[in-house]
Amino acid sequence: MDAAQLGAGQAVPQAQGRRLSLTWEVPQVVGFEGQVERRYVAREATLDLSPPTLAALQDGTLTALRPRLNALYRQIEAQRPRDARFVQAGRGWEIQTQPGLLVDRRQTETALKRALAGGGERVPLVLKLVAPTRPVAWLQAKGLVHLGSGETTFTGSPEFRVHNIVTGAAALDGVWVAPYRAFDFNRLLRPARLSGAFRPGYVISGGGLATEDGGGICQVSTTVFRAALQAGLPILERHPHSHQVAYYGQPGLDAAVYAPVKNLRFRNSSRLSLLVQTEWDVGREVLRVHLFGAPPVWQVSVLPPQQTDVRPALAPQFLLDRTLKRGEAVRIDMPSAGSSVKVIRELRDAQGRVVRREVFRSRYAPWGGAFAVGPGDPRLRGR
Repeated sequence: MDAAQLGAGQAVPQAQGRRLSLTWEVPQVVGFEGQVERRYVAREATLDLSPPTLAALQDGTLTALRPRLNALYRQIEAQRPRDARFVQAGRGWEIQTQPGLLVDRRQTETALKRALAGGGERVPLVLKLVAPTRPVAWLQAKGLVHLGSGETTFTGSPEFRVHNIVTGAAALDGVWVAPYRAFDFNRLLRPARLSGAFRPGYVISGGGLATEDGGGICQVSTTVFRAALQAGLPILERHPHSHQVAYYGQPGLDAAVYAPVKNLRFRNSSRLSLLVQTEWDVGREVLRVHLFGAPPVWQVSVLPPQQTDVRPALAPQFLLDRTLKRGEAVRIDMPSAGSSVKVIRELRDAQGRVVRREVFRSRYAPWGGAFAVGPGDPRLRGR
């Protein structure tokens, strides 16, 4: 049971004051295998009343408690209605939703006054529920199942890159792709670009250093590509990066985007709409993309990347950044070896026979990484 401590300082001993517990239940609707369940999670907040506070409450009003009560009401009402979405649980993928919460102040405070007058210790906090627009039954009726997921980590990313990853992932969360239509990454992120939602960061252009909006977006496209690959969906357009990017781990599983030249597109090849869900954990620095669609007629196997023609990394580049002071240096990209990589995807029928075998090829140039340095740095070439 969760407890929220109201007021500052240590709890007042019963001999000197009094403690009340405000209790309530938060409902959650869950769908699993065509059934709908309603769960309740108990919550509790303790209210320690000192002798001066108890004396102030003798006037029959709750004025002395108003700041603490209002803070609790705001905390509870921060829960907004959430439309139905798939959530991975111990028994598989569930459909979950939650109502928004509003505190019925009149009934709650009537019960609180009654407890103060009568010596009660527990007070039920009365809630009104705000239903979500799309309940569990709405998503259940779509008949979707989990097709595939992609995951990447962005450990060590600078703040601007984390912001852009979250912004890009949020733009894709809840996207629907109609039957037999294409998912178009650049088109879906275009509104966020036009609105200025992305923050600028370092890019290497023409041998020099510049800033450009959207650094980190390829983290999102790479994660989407991995989900589509696992889901067995036809890949219409995918571009590897020019060199291996340390954030993405295994080579051959990345997808570079740069509108309008490079895009990521795949087709929803089923009779039902395809749902895209994204989730991220900034603390753990993990991004995940999940795809849901019609029950598949194939089994998908993505074989481990095969790497050949490995070439050692080059010496790092040092690029001028006039915003840095003399002697300052900032690493902006990690070194990586060059190589040729192929990733094989096999689609099998119910009898385990391979019905389609696809090869995704990537060729990466060796790369020495890069540092931004201030003016006058001796490592700058001719600058």
